[in-house]
Amino acid sequence: MSRLTPAAAALATALLCAACATAPSTTTRAFDVDVPRVEHPAGETSAWWFRSGAAQAATRGAMGGHAKNVIVFLGDGMSLPTVAAARILEGQRNGHPGEENRLSWEDFPYTALSKTYNTDSQTPDSAGTMSAIATGVKTRIGVIAVGPEVPRGDCAQALLHPTTTLWELAASQDMDVGIVTTTRITHATPAATFTHAPDRNWENDAEMPAAAHAAGCIDIARQLVESPLADRVKVLMGGGRSNFMPAAEEDPEYADKHGLRLDGRDLVGEWSKRHPGGAYVWNEKQLQQAPADAPLLGLFDPSHMHYVTERDTDKGGEPELATMTRAAISRLSKGRNGYVLLVEGGRIDHGHHEGNAYRALTETIAFSDAVRVAMQSTSPDDTLILVTADHSHTLSFGGYPARGNPILGKVKGSSGEGDGKSEYATDALGHPYTTLNYANGPGYLGATDQQPEGSKRYPHVVSGAREAEHGRPDLSHVDTAAPSYMQESIMPMASETHGGDDVGIWARGPGSQAVRGSLEENAIFHILLQATPRLRAAVCKAGGCDSNGVPVAMPAAAAR
Repeated sequence: MSRLTPAAAALATALLCAACATAPSTTTRAFDVDVPRVEHPAGETSAWWFRSGAAQAATRGAMGGHAKNVIVFLGDGMSLPTVAAARILEGQRNGHPGEENRLSWEDFPYTALSKTYNTDSQTPDSAGTMSAIATGVKTRIGVIAVGPEVPRGDCAQALLHPTTTLWELAASQDMDVGIVTTTRITHATPAATFTHAPDRNWENDAEMPAAAHAAGCIDIARQLVESPLADRVKVLMGGGRSNFMPAAEEDPEYADKHGLRLDGRDLVGEWSKRHPGGAYVWNEKQLQQAPADAPLLGLFDPSHMHYVTERDTDKGGEPELATMTRAAISRLSKGRNGYVLLVEGGRIDHGHHEGNAYRALTETIAFSDAVRVAMQSTSPDDTLILVTADHSHTLSFGGYPARGNPILGKVKGSSGEGDGKSEYATDALGHPYTTLNYANGPGYLGATDQQPEGSKRYPHVVSGAREAEHGRPDLSHVDTAAPSYMQESIMPMASETHGGDDVGIWARGPGSQAVRGSLEENAIFHILLQATPRLRAAVCKAGGCDSNGVPVAMPAAAAR
């Protein structure tokens, strides 16, 4: 056996010590948290879910994070097939085969899978899933940032079981907060960052039952303006203008639209009073002219913002998600104590619900552009960026298309595991088929009151659905890559449904090494919390930490 000479040994020791001094530490502060065994789902309380999520984050080393800023990018409905198909579409639009392309977040160093079910539903909705991400507590379908103890629509129980959100905790600790979305800002995902409601549909006062008003519940739009912590919400951008305007007020952009509020409240005016010097904008030009050092409220549409495909038709002019992201980060980064920001690509979900992969994938590419802006505008040394989805959809990616086959096109290749061909592959009936399809939705081939039997065109608002009588159509001369083409679905439904399969998580920055393996969705919150010293210190100060300093409970006092 060879041995090192004394000189060689000294040199090796010196080099090793030098490497120790210059290389970044890979040591993680991993801790075990005891989680009581319970009967599922009967024993799953808010406290149990919080502690369980804390354990998953702590054992993966999230406590070793030192993030000053946190950005959560939420691709609503961005299933793994959606990511793969959007990756290929972007690559093909740039003149490449597509499969080798990477969306912006796919270069992040850490990835995991997220289990998305709600406490009462195998396939979840956005309200319950975003509540889990925002509060660390899994909950029921259809409720906003309240515990699983709360039946949907039960105001009294909701008032007893609110769950503190990461955004509220940040605001209470003098961090700045931002919420950016392409949906209504009162919609389920953005609502779960800063409001609490037993029904996701209570976006304005007119949507609430009289009993809920009498019991003391407040609609989501009012909460966004009136919350005691709302002064720290320095950026609030998206759609949903009508929910902030009284019914008697005409929309500034569309003369045929008015506000939806029946209580006469002008919440835009009230926001302006609470934010002296702040800017309210409703179009892209106003956003560009808004002061860069003042609070910002942007309401760019009466309802959801337009799809990317249709943005040119917007009368007033809407900003892209990447533009809003840049505007948010530039404002929030001026604060001394850091910030927590949500950026939602919300219309990915809507494209899927409408059975139109073109819109869903185009929105996903725009979402990737927004993530790229954040990557360029922040440093991984102090900013934790986490990209995920709240749930999946039923989009499927199948057949054996040849390399570079247009992702929105018909399959050219083989219908089996043999060598591909240059002509269209066919089904057992001899008909061509597309790579992308849906398990259910408005793309079913049967006739409806709106469209005849055969391939459907967007938009298709279904009523009077009938069974297909003539089987699959011949797609040989159908442009399946057209923006209006709707992928075939197996079952006829007015709206395509969510899926119950896992979704991806991608992360970079302080604490991101904890993003690995298979995680319950609520563990995302705990990774963000444990990786941000200012936030976890607030929970510990309020008495919510164990002997290792791991936040295992959320005392009400933590967010005051």
